[in-house]
Amino acid sequence: MRLRTDDDIYRARLVYLGPPGYTLPIHLPYAQYGLFIVLVPLFMFIHWLFTFRVELFPAWEISLAMVATSYIFRHVDPDRPARMVIRTALTDWRRTREPAEEQRDPRLVASRVRVREELL
Repeated sequence: MRLRTDDDIYRARLVYLGPPGYTLPIHLPYAQYGLFIVLVPLFMFIHWLFTFRVELFPAWEISLAMVATSYIFRHVDPDRPARMVIRTALTDWRRTREPAEEQRDPRLVASRVRVREELL
């Protein structure tokens, strides 16, 4: 007797396959399209901050958005959505802990230990 697991919902992915009759050669979840659409203008704005000009075709920005999207979605799984991966990366980048000045191991000194004998 085979038992079906209840993790079918984890295997289900909302994927846009393309227009009817013309499937795309790649299968990307909707969340990847959304993140890509957000990252392209962000990278265009960063490029504008450095150069003060806007390119007609933002090839570098599109390629950077593709690489960033694929890198972010390598760490995404059903238990860790994309926004948590991004939030974790931003939090770790901003708030790294300073190394402790001097970490000493606790020392146990036997000179302070007193042993009493009790008469029974």
